[in-house]
Amino acid sequence: MWGDGGVASKRGKLKNVSAPIVAVIGGGQLARMMQESATALGIHLRVLVESDQAATAQVVPDAPVGAATDEVAITRLVQGANVLTFEHEHVPGDFLRQLARKLPVEPHPDALVYAQNKLKMRQKMAQIGVPNPRWAQVEGAADLEKFAEQVGWSLVLKTPTGGYDGKGVLLAHSFAECQPWLQRISEDGGVLLAEEAVPFTSEIAVLLARRPSGEIAVWPVAQTIQENGVCAVVHAPAPNLDTELAAKAQEIGKKIAKELRVTGVMAVEMFVTDTGVVVNELAMRPHNSGHWTIEGSVTSQFEQHLRAVLDLPLGDTRAVSPACTMVNLLGSEYEEPRVQYAKALAVPAAKIHYYGKSVRPGRKLGHVTVVGEDFAKTEANARKVVNILKGNAK
Repeated sequence: MWGDGGVASKRGKLKNVSAPIVAVIGGGQLARMMQESATALGIHLRVLVESDQAATAQVVPDAPVGAATDEVAITRLVQGANVLTFEHEHVPGDFLRQLARKLPVEPHPDALVYAQNKLKMRQKMAQIGVPNPRWAQVEGAADLEKFAEQVGWSLVLKTPTGGYDGKGVLLAHSFAECQPWLQRISEDGGVLLAEEAVPFTSEIAVLLARRPSGEIAVWPVAQTIQENGVCAVVHAPAPNLDTELAAKAQEIGKKIAKELRVTGVMAVEMFVTDTGVVVNELAMRPHNSGHWTIEGSVTSQFEQHLRAVLDLPLGDTRAVSPACTMVNLLGSEYEEPRVQYAKALAVPAAKIHYYGKSVRPGRKLGHVTVVGEDFAKTEANARKVVNILKGNAK
């Protein structure tokens, strides 16, 4: 896709070479962290941000303001760009298909739809033979009652589109708890996805990258720990995970990437059960479960995503230490958590990534990563720093 535009002279100098332009939709922390890798590689990042105060707008010089649904703004964004990619999935698919006739859109809208729509994702996973929980499309009370008879209570209801970080998900223990959701779809003619509540022993994430020419690189499997539906802690490589099961999970991730022709970074969130693994959700972009790769891997997910969407050779995904822990900073008692840096940075092993967002309860404000030899120590140090920034330090 890019890399052959310049002509080398006999003295080794390149002529007619300009920085590749990667256009990105979404101005949150993912695009913000992508900028660090873009700077290192000499790639020009152009990001469509929601406001001039967005996390990415603070660090990316070329950051036009516009909504992810604004076709005029997106058309301007991609002018002169080598490729269009995303830091979230909330982009109209039909318009992206039109754009894909003019420039590479990575991942392609035909793949991205399976990260945008959970119902279509379940249908596709079943079609390609990937392990799913039992699930059903729910268009009304009768559908839900029938499914509950099959799997029993409790079960999980999901809105097919728009949900993230626990939003659009309901763990229901009875039919009565589902009534408000059933009422809403009755009023707007929508549908729900119902899934069995999987009795899992742990949660893991398979992070990989695929470039358009087909090369795939997979990171070590990570363990994820959720709090209130939001990823709070990530350990990598996943401690106490059977090596055969880890390899099986990676193979499932690669199968999904190949079958769906995913390009760029993809995260496959899975449940570990007594009998194996089942797929929970997909994300086709850098992902919270992969932040550990910045310090914990030879190649970070952000650098890899840029390489992949430009169809450049992928980097080494090996872990650099036996243990790496990432802990999210979710909200704070301080209006400005950075006032605690004198204390937080006194933990020398910890690496702080702050996103420049205003403080709200439970909001992802940043994360802290610690690498080392022992998970107990890496988690303790990461949590110590997060608690200082949250105002919970003892």
